Formats: sequence, C-alpha cells, structure tokens
Amino acid sequence: MPDTLYDALRESHEVQRSLCRKLLRSKPGEGRQELFTALRIELAAHEAAEERYLYVPMLMNDAGLDSSRHALHEHHELDELVEDLRERAPGDRGWMNTMRKLSKKVHHHLKEEETKFFQVSGRLIGAGDKLKLGKQYRRDYQRMVNKLQAQ
Repeated sequence: MPDTLYDALRESHEVQRSLCRKLLRSKPGEGRQELFTALRIELAAHEAAEERYLYVPMLMNDAGLDSSRHALHEHHELDELVEDLRERAPGDRGWMNTMRKLSKKVHHHLKEEETKFFQVSGRLIGAGDKLKLGKQYRRDYQRMVNKLQAQ
C-alpha cells in the first residue's frame, strides 16, 4: 500500500513519543543532552513540514480553519517549552519539570492530531493529494532534519 501523508506523520509521532519517554527516564549526564537535542530537532522538522503539507491545505478550506489554527497554536506552545529547556542545562533545577510539561503537551497534541485533525483533513484532502503530500512531507522533513543537525 502506498505511503500517505498520515503514514509519514504517524512515523514521526512515534519517534517523538519514544524520545519523550527516554528523556523522562534519563538521568543528568546519561545522554540527556543528546536525547533532548534529538527531540528538539525531531519536533522542529516535523512541525515545519507538517505545517506546510497538512495545515496549509486545511487552512485553504473553511472547514479546516479551526482545527489548523488550534494545531498551530499548540506548535507554538511546544516551541516555547523547547526554548525554555534550551536555555538551561539538563541537570539544572526545574529542567525535568519543564520536560514533563513538554512531554505532556506533545502527547496531548499527537493524540488530538491522530483522533481529530487527521479525520477533518481526511475529508478535505483527496486520495491522490494524500500520497503527493506524503512524499513532499518526507522530503521537506528530511531537509529540515539535515539543516537543524548542521546548526
């Protein structure tokens, strides 16, 4: 079966869930910084490509406005938590509390996407476009990962 946009998005969602779990179980100095960097890059690359290939098509249809605006707002909230964590060392006091907040928001957002936003967009995006957008998402996602890793 061909790879759709939703297959690509779910794949990234699983990576995000896994990295959050690993970070919450980590101890300072045990690869926590590397795990956080991987999560930060994963979230940023995923958000950029998802906004371009899922949420922009949804924004173009009146029926997708509310869902896409809500999702974009949640992306912004995730970005703010990531920036808060970047400004501190992983061993600093309060870092893990903020990481817990981030993990909770990531899990909430992913569940909402998979149970609500995908259904809304599924009615708005044609079958052929789901395949085309999936390829475009994967290409842009990988470009963003490469760019972020090089920084």
